[in-house]
Amino acid sequence: MTYAQDERAALCALLDETGPAAATLCEGWATIDLAAHLVLREHRPDAGAGILGGPLAGYTRRVQRALARRTPYPRLVETIRNGPPRLSLFGLPGMDERLNMVEFFVHHEDVRRTRPGWQPRELGGGLPDALWRRLRTARLMLRKAPVGIELVRSDEPSPTRAGIPTIRLTANARTPVVTVTGTPGELTLWAFGRTTTARVRFDGSDADVGALTDARWRQ
Repeated sequence: MTYAQDERAALCALLDETGPAAATLCEGWATIDLAAHLVLREHRPDAGAGILGGPLAGYTRRVQRALARRTPYPRLVETIRNGPPRLSLFGLPGMDERLNMVEFFVHHEDVRRTRPGWQPRELGGGLPDALWRRLRTARLMLRKAPVGIELVRSDEPSPTRAGIPTIRLTANARTPVVTVTGTPGELTLWAFGRTTTARVRFDGSDADVGALTDARWRQ
């Protein structure tokens, strides 16, 4: 199985366990809303274009609400579990892993981390390195940050092809700079806005760290 498939299966098992009304880290969403979002993303390309905002965002919200209201929760979860349609972008060879690994990892944690007594998972295999490689795309999400950002791994990465581990990544090339340190999983969650639960450390001046941790620039 791929990492995307692993995270998909684990998330679906957790959705089965929690039921449709459990909390998530996605503001305003219960688990049924998250399930509807994931079904929409893979099965409703007409509405998927508005997921990130823009002129179609209202249509996307309406479609998602309709899915949550009209589709039984177990059917939504089973649709997610069965994977993307074969005749879709997500169904093309290699695209599930490319497009869904981070998506399902983050949403899995969105449900996990609202439960009492949660702790960060010990991520095995090559998943930490895979998440670290994908953090290069964090530059887009962090482009509005008021300060420069250096992401630093706190775990031990696998050697690169050249034999030299890469543990530092510039996510926003501005000055002054704040260094954000954590495991690839925690850094991924922080970059995707899960700032209240991501276990990361900030190094920089008090003013610069305060500016970076002020949530308003993410809006």
